[in-house]
Amino acid sequence: MRSTFSHALVKAAMNDPKIVLLTGDHGYALFDDFCKTVPGQFINAGIAEQNMVGMAAGLAKAGFKPVVYGLSAFVPVRVLEQIKIDVCYENLPVVFIGDGAGLVYSSLGSSHQSTEDIAVLRAIPHMRILSPGDTFEMAYAMEHALAFQAPLYLRMGKSDLGDVHHAPLTAQLGDLVPAHQGTPGRLALLATGSMLGRAMQLSQQLGNCPVWSAPSIKPINHSQVAALTREVAHLVVLEEHAEVGGLGGLVAEIVAGQAGQRAQVIRCGIMDRFSEKCGSYNYLITEHGLDVPTLLTKIRIATGMVS
Repeated sequence: MRSTFSHALVKAAMNDPKIVLLTGDHGYALFDDFCKTVPGQFINAGIAEQNMVGMAAGLAKAGFKPVVYGLSAFVPVRVLEQIKIDVCYENLPVVFIGDGAGLVYSSLGSSHQSTEDIAVLRAIPHMRILSPGDTFEMAYAMEHALAFQAPLYLRMGKSDLGDVHHAPLTAQLGDLVPAHQGTPGRLALLATGSMLGRAMQLSQQLGNCPVWSAPSIKPINHSQVAALTREVAHLVVLEEHAEVGGLGGLVAEIVAGQAGQRAQVIRCGIMDRFSEKCGSYNYLITEHGLDVPTLLTKIRIATGMVS
């Protein structure tokens, strides 16, 4: 996914000299091609992320198209006030890239793990939030991001988990995307970001149930979500993000606002706690109960498949 992101950014910058990439001393080899191809459109703002967002806002007001890159623990979490006031208050077309979202920087501890970025940005007006799960979804996300129509946050999680889709996405911004048709029944899975691959694994062990992806968190197609929750008895939402304020919470809010019978929403994310230990990415996925065996047990108990 990172190479898809990089190639799309370089191509766009070659075609539009107004596109400017800002980084807070992060990225390194990821931006080698960008620096070689369009060096005049690259700014290393140093370890001063809050100032960097202010610079991006000023550039946007001057007619440029800023792309702000950082680790998601810093962009957006460290610079939340600047995103709110400098960018979103004036609805400026600045793109924020949060790399290493979720538990990716596992060995660096909780200071570098970002499990609340969706939650904190969902409440800010004008902000759009995209969360691609494979290279096809990244291409979709970059197409919408580089349109520079509003403040936008693109969340990059674990990037080497393989593709799920087999062709470019044609969905409108906000639509849920079918990832696996499966066998329609009482259960469906809805995943975002890095959890999309695990949703595909879970489907095979849960009776080949359908899998949907949410590459866009905000906006999201409320009518489509509501329709999905009318078709099944149980909707499992999977995300490498806190259960509080994430995609699962958003789906539950939509369901709560609908009349009539709706599916049980089963949220599978990170509980209300920090990581207890450092370790590999796979270790922390297991510690937080997002590994396939633990999720399988949780879903079976929640849906009554086992007593």
